[in-house]
Amino acid sequence: MTQMPALFHVDPRDDVGTALHDLAPGDVIDTLLVRQPVARGHKVAVRPVSAGSPVLKYGFPIGTAISDIAAGDHVHTHNLSTALTGSGDYAYDRKAETAQARGDERTFMGYARGDGWTGGLAGTRNEIWVIPTVGCVARTASKIAERGDARHRGKGVDGVHALTHPFGCSQLGDDLDGTAAILAALAQHPNAGGVLLIGLGCENNQLDALMGRIDPSAHPRIRTLRAQSAGDELAEGDALIDDLAAIAAKAHRSPQPLSALSIGVKCGGSDGLSGLTANPLVGRMSDRVTIAGGRVILTEIPEIFGAEHLLMQRADNEAVFDGIVDVVNGFKAYFTAHGEPVSENPSPGNVAGGITTLEEKSLGAVQKAGRAIVTDVIPYGARVTRPGLTLLEAPGNDAVSSTALTASGATIILFTTGRGTPLGFPAPTVKVASNTALAERKPGWIDFDAGRVLDCGMETVANDFLDKIVAIASGEQTAAERNDEREIAIWKRGVTL
Repeated sequence: MTQMPALFHVDPRDDVGTALHDLAPGDVIDTLLVRQPVARGHKVAVRPVSAGSPVLKYGFPIGTAISDIAAGDHVHTHNLSTALTGSGDYAYDRKAETAQARGDERTFMGYARGDGWTGGLAGTRNEIWVIPTVGCVARTASKIAERGDARHRGKGVDGVHALTHPFGCSQLGDDLDGTAAILAALAQHPNAGGVLLIGLGCENNQLDALMGRIDPSAHPRIRTLRAQSAGDELAEGDALIDDLAAIAAKAHRSPQPLSALSIGVKCGGSDGLSGLTANPLVGRMSDRVTIAGGRVILTEIPEIFGAEHLLMQRADNEAVFDGIVDVVNGFKAYFTAHGEPVSENPSPGNVAGGITTLEEKSLGAVQKAGRAIVTDVIPYGARVTRPGLTLLEAPGNDAVSSTALTASGATIILFTTGRGTPLGFPAPTVKVASNTALAERKPGWIDFDAGRVLDCGMETVANDFLDKIVAIASGEQTAAERNDEREIAIWKRGVTL
């Protein structure tokens, strides 16, 4: 038997610890004898749990034991099951400890946009975005953006990019409204120094109606093109891009306080270490930005099921609390109305990485919000308006939720991952590895190694991470930007004609 102090125990109340590297039967951790093989990121019982009893991690239940569990047992899908049910009843009782002031006066070099269409947020990029109203002109938008990028990148413009999608026609009601809301919000993003909206002409998502959704103060930096009305849509698009480039090039980076920053927080391809390293690290950034007067946006509503009480306890007031209840129960009803259980999560990759139930995944995921006060709850397609932590209605899907975060006003996205993904989005997407092995294996994907928390401690790594965020907000490219990974995805909720 080998002495291996290799278990991360989050809370003294917990029934399980997390293996920091692969364990074999017969290994001893302190006085605990490991009884089965346990992969890194998976759970080991630190005390017996009888069948039918809750299993605690993070100090809260992550499910119910479906058989007797002995100390030293591997705890996973074979002996642990979710306890989640449908919509819940909640009572307002603000009692959670919230983040305390730290007086961080750090600045980043951003693009001041004023108090009009950006609400005082500064851009972290000065790009031109080409946005089609409908999928029929998506390729047209791409061609115009590619030509414009070749002419203007590096000449006062950080890049010209098409944000393409397949929607905008054959949609009805709330489904069409969601598409229009997302595109209008993207057109008002602080990172876009200029926007070209391209319509076909006959689509449901008409250009004039879309412009009506956009703050008039943003109109001077927006141009429109109707492809069916143009003689040569590519030539006309080129001229409009040149016009926008001249406007965008007048903007320059200048020192901006953290109060002018808006960060979206997201996790994708999580593993058993995500809730121990990367997500708590991002939570420290949420605390620092909100304390400084900035904005943090949290979404992935189905991935807070089982941990929603932690956010409800930090609601700024009863109206915000009611908003959290409504969006959580509304999403649960969305699942059940389609005949799906609310616990249909984690993904196969999550399970392989050691996450067993949605409660476990959610308790780790909400740590990205730190201890910030929840000041607002907004619907899909809406834009953030209040300092502090905003909860945004959107699903957990990486592309859909990250697009929604961008549209809501996130000027940088902190994306934690234990499995890795190359995806990037219109806002600079900072990939944060939960473990050092991933960071070393995929340096072309990963921007920051949160696995260092286990060796160096949270405070040291948090200071380094804030330095990295400031550098990226000031213009340093992310791995996704270097790889030209930039996608949007729109939440499709209705019928297609």
